[in-house]
Parts: sequence; C-alpha cells; structure tokens
Amino acid sequence: MLRYAEMTEDKRIRRLAFPNGRIRMVLDTDTYNEIDDQFAIAYAVKSPERLKIEAFYAAPFHNELSSGPEDGMEKSYRELHKIASLLPEMSGTPILRGSTAYLPGPDTPVESEAARDLVRRAMASPDDDPLYVVAIGAITNIASAIAMEPRIAGKIVIVWLGGNALHWPDTNEFNLAQDLHASRIVLDSGVPLVLIPCMGAASHLLTTLSEMRDYVRGSGQLGDYLYETYKACSADHFGYSRVIWDISAVAWLLNDGWCPSSLVHSPVLSADFRWSADPTRHLIRVVRHIHRDQVFTDLFGKLRNAD
Repeated sequence: MLRYAEMTEDKRIRRLAFPNGRIRMVLDTDTYNEIDDQFAIAYAVKSPERLKIEAFYAAPFHNELSSGPEDGMEKSYRELHKIASLLPEMSGTPILRGSTAYLPGPDTPVESEAARDLVRRAMASPDDDPLYVVAIGAITNIASAIAMEPRIAGKIVIVWLGGNALHWPDTNEFNLAQDLHASRIVLDSGVPLVLIPCMGAASHLLTTLSEMRDYVRGSGQLGDYLYETYKACSADHFGYSRVIWDISAVAWLLNDGWCPSSLVHSPVLSADFRWSADPTRHLIRVVRHIHRDQVFTDLFGKLRNAD
C-alpha cells in the first residue's frame, strides 16, 4: 500500500484555486494518438505570457494506431519532435520518453525518463511554487512518478483531461480506461487534481474544416500542418465537426472563466469504469462546462500571430 504525502484540506483547496501569474508546467501527451494533442501543444507554447513549459513527456497509448503502449509512446515521442521542428519556441525544451507499459498493479510504477524527470522537478519545487502537470493522455507517467516518490503529491498540481462527467452513466473514456491502476492512484492519492471530463465538458470544443481553413491554414508551417491533419480526418466534411479535446487542459490554466468548475469529493473509480460518490474523500476540482467560443477565439488568435 502506497503511503502518500499528507496534506491538509485547507492547503489542497488553496492549491486547487486558479493560479496567479506565470506558472511552471510540464505537458504529458500521447501526441500521435489524435490530432488534438498537436493543437494543445501549440496552444500552450503560444501562451508564454502565462505558461513556462519545462518539459514534454510522451505518454503511452494503444489503439488502432499502435501495436501496444510502448509503440504508442514511441510514436508520440517522434511526433513531439516533429511538432518541435515546426515550433521554434520548443527549441531547448526537453522531450522525454514515457512508460513502455501500463501499471502492472495498484502500487507498482513503470520506470521511465519522464517519470524520473517529474520526480526530480517536483521535489526541487519550492513549497509556494508547485509544478503544474498537464496531462492529456493516459495518466501512467504521472501515477508512476507518484508511486516512485509519494512526496511529490505535495509538490504538484495535476490538470488532467480524463474520464467523463460525474453524472455520466459510465466513465469508460480512453485516457482514463487505458490504465485503471494509474487512474486510481491519481484519484486516491490526495494530489491536488483539476479533472476535466471528456463527455460533458471538453466535448463542447467542436470545430469544423471551414474554421480550420479560415483561421488556421496560412498561420505558418504549424498552421498548415494542423489544417492538413484536420482535413485528413474525414473524407466528407459536409455537416462534420470534430472535438479538439486536449486544448481544454490548457484553456483552464489560461482563464478559469472559460471553464467553470466546482470543488467535489474525489470520486471512486470502479473496475467497470463507473463513478461512485464518497463524501468522506478529499476534494478535487472538476470542470462543469467549457465556453467553446472564448477558447477557440484565443487559440485561433495565437495561431494567426504565429509568424
């Protein structure tokens, strides 16, 4: 049984408040899995007035685009380098490989460059300057770091796109369901957690090829790349829209007014991926809704000024 860092509820609530000023962060991403990770990376990098990105971590994933979590992580690692070649602002920022497998048990971490780097950066963080860990894939790397060094739970704030809204009939969502043990560690550890549900919150972030053509294409090499990846998602874009899920985690850090949220008791995650309530558990922050227009207005404006 893991022994997590103790934290008073008052301190946790303070950590879960919207942060003032410029924040230090790392971005954990399964970049090759979907087109939305690339948008989230660009959004974060193009927001230097607010975000200081210290590292990028490649997260594992397994679906039709990979032969297993290790292959998914390696493809994400390579995609991160491809994005870096289109974003000069990423030059010099470490890009690290993450876990090659999901957690084999409830307390067993998977060693990786990313997990070790997170432990090092978190433990070096002053008590009044937590490291923000923005996660837009399976939470394996981050849960592994917590299992390796439970004290980092008192040094970080996690902003995670994972699961579905607490009222949803199930939470069998890709990011959360890939690694049950990792998801439970993050929900159970008491680490300050801002949870952004996919269905019911991030699902509002729909956009169309017309918007991509008008507001993204022509915004430098990166804009053209994002446009082409979106265009390739469907053979017929008539009446078609697509959710750019991952920008939600960046948006919350930029303006919490765009992402209304509440403090709730951390839900219990069942083995069949459903939420249960327990009012004795610690508090987390859960985003209830996302104002789609404000987020895309900000994103498109930053991409348009890419050159």
